Amino acid sequence: MVSTPIRVGIDGFNLALPRGTGVATYARTLSRCLTGMGHKVDVLYGMNITHRMSTDLREVIFFDSLGQEVPSKRTKLFSSRWWRERRGDLAGYDAVPIPLSGRVDARGFTARMPAHDRLLNVPELFHRAALHYRYARRFTTVRIPDPPAIMHWTYPLPIRVTGALNIYTMHDLVPLRLPHTTLDNKSYYFRLIKDLCIQADGICTVSEASKSDIVDFFPQATPKIHNTYQSIAPDHKILEKAETEIAREIHGAFGLEMDSYFLFFGSFEPKKNIGRVIEGFLESKSSRCLVLVGAMAWKSEQELRFLERGIQLGRIVKIDYLPESLLGALIRGARAVLFPSLSEGFGLPVLEAMAFGTAVLTSREGAPREVAGEDALLVDPYDTAAITDGIDRLDRNDALCTRLAAAGPSRAALYDMDHYARRLGTMYDTVLKAAKR
Repeated sequence: MVSTPIRVGIDGFNLALPRGTGVATYARTLSRCLTGMGHKVDVLYGMNITHRMSTDLREVIFFDSLGQEVPSKRTKLFSSRWWRERRGDLAGYDAVPIPLSGRVDARGFTARMPAHDRLLNVPELFHRAALHYRYARRFTTVRIPDPPAIMHWTYPLPIRVTGALNIYTMHDLVPLRLPHTTLDNKSYYFRLIKDLCIQADGICTVSEASKSDIVDFFPQATPKIHNTYQSIAPDHKILEKAETEIAREIHGAFGLEMDSYFLFFGSFEPKKNIGRVIEGFLESKSSRCLVLVGAMAWKSEQELRFLERGIQLGRIVKIDYLPESLLGALIRGARAVLFPSLSEGFGLPVLEAMAFGTAVLTSREGAPREVAGEDALLVDPYDTAAITDGIDRLDRNDALCTRLAAAGPSRAALYDMDHYARRLGTMYDTVLKAAKR
């Protein structure tokens, strides 16, 4: 494990999005773990912040951009900006620092900010890099002053930081394994993953299931790939609250009682199997309701064809988005979390529910099975009748729910920050040693 503190960079590709994503959670957790290990952390963003702006204005624009979708500006052909971008595509870009003076009141962003030593930016980096790779099949290079020893990209991106060892996280290969469930350009994605497997100094993934998929598609990744799993740092304020306080919160916010509902949280997209979750629940005999927390995604009409019926019957409650504290309270108050996903890189909701001591129903295959072990109720995610049966079992069997809820925290502890730090340290050690050969 890396014994001497080093500087590690991560990207802000998902961190800048207005609403949370699983990859944003991954990036924040990674940054906090690295800081806990004693490393200095750089975070590289791609906002509309330029070197021409004063340092004070950079700080203002940073927090202004952090809370909203900022569309990429269309560049006029052969304009000075167009030529500047062409030079950057070919010669690389220089990252500029975003100093935080404290003049901007950023308390509203505390939960969303990664742990960091430096914040850096290249204007529209991720958009520009994707276009450059699509048309030229070349990676964009970025120069950072006093570059990190390791640049740990939290997502497959066609970018390299010069002077650093570049590690890329591949969470899963869902666009290739289940191509009908995503909107990715499959040709672009295949080429990018293949090129990353060749050019990366290291490849990080988050489960043995994902590692197996990656190596199966791209055998050249074998000597470079490392499974570090993921981790969470559950909010101790939520963990330490008495059940009576949790009950007050969920009743006050949602009109729900403790143990009176099943919970699904995550994006509403095909791979999450939300359609079968809803159908399976409506076919169950449960008198409890189903609470769905998440944003609509593509193909929602087909996936959610039973949603309106469930809402009209009073059996389904839908919530678009919740802050971490309220979501944690909902998890703690649920009878069980339902997460029979078709495919996951890791399956963070499974771990989050277990850490909060809530029973889980999840898939009997892939990463969710790997994360949950035998401490969840496992079902065939393609079998709606099996999902219905699992819901009925959890609904009626208090002893089963109690056993699974009690086993959850111990299982979740296998993925705590200490274990995560050791796995990260081992990966970084291996990559650093390989670079010296």
